[in-house]
Amino acid sequence: MSLGPIMLDLPGVSLTDEDIRRLQHPLTGGVILFSRNFSSFKQLLLLTQQIRAIRAPHLLIAVDHEGGRVQRFKNDFTRLPPMRELGMIWDKYPKRAQHLSKQIGYVLATELITGGVDLSFTPVLDVDHGQSGVIGDRAFHRNPQAISDLAHALILGLKAGGMQAVGKHFPGHGFIQADSHLEKSIDGRRYADIEMDDLIPFVHMIDYGITGIMAAHVIYPQIDQKPAGFSRTWLQTILREELRFEGCIFSDDLSMQGVAHFDSIVVRANAALEAGCDMILVCNNSQGADELLDKLQWNPSAASLARFAHMHGKKHFASMTKLREDATYVQAVREISAIGDPNEVLTF
Repeated sequence: MSLGPIMLDLPGVSLTDEDIRRLQHPLTGGVILFSRNFSSFKQLLLLTQQIRAIRAPHLLIAVDHEGGRVQRFKNDFTRLPPMRELGMIWDKYPKRAQHLSKQIGYVLATELITGGVDLSFTPVLDVDHGQSGVIGDRAFHRNPQAISDLAHALILGLKAGGMQAVGKHFPGHGFIQADSHLEKSIDGRRYADIEMDDLIPFVHMIDYGITGIMAAHVIYPQIDQKPAGFSRTWLQTILREELRFEGCIFSDDLSMQGVAHFDSIVVRANAALEAGCDMILVCNNSQGADELLDKLQWNPSAASLARFAHMHGKKHFASMTKLREDATYVQAVREISAIGDPNEVLTF
């Protein structure tokens, strides 16, 4: 059975019969995990093994595991700093910051993949304009070139660890104060202003071969009256045709208030898919998920199916014990743990 276009969440630390029913549905293609789905590495491994056993090819298993305040798994995992920490180092020691970013990518990827998770929705490519509370220290920097340098290094680390990257939130969520999780979000800038600032990291990452991008639930009325993730102008004309992105486009969570002005979850799903999203996320809304599985009619294209296949992780270590014996991993963890330490020796 091929994968469908819907990524769902789960309520707990193990699968219920209801979960299995939803995950077996032909429209389902992935699972996104949250902190509520995690208690220990051993439990996570059992859960991901359960999920993988449901389908072949197995459902994509994803998580928001960026570092800082957005790190879903903490016990048994390396604590990762907010990306702004790397930006602050970049100001004085850019090569050192890039090295540390690559180390973070490697540790992030190897730990998650060893636990059975395919991908993290990272890196955040949003520009830190200093006024977005929801982005804030999740962003690397205000300078688009710094973001590009650090994100590219992180992606190289992810790739070395067996994981593809998903840049977010296209075309940039960092300029506005509104939080699209909670309210309708509007960025009134002209396209030229966005192109010369927020779009730069996305353009660079596409040039570097990034395989996934998540679209923002932000409306840019100078370009389109629809949120970017529901806009053919943003996803087809700009992202696919002008920027020549060929990878997987993910929607942000369709249950967020930033798109609540659309009539129903089915209308939202159709809008996102018709605009060009390959996979759509539905989180914290079991009723909406059931409605979508019951009513949505959508067959992913051959191109979407190929993109899904490319997002699967590549496991390099048989167990966490084996990973912790790896000298490259041990050194990376040591360097990450020293970030922010005033006694750290900066040798780059």
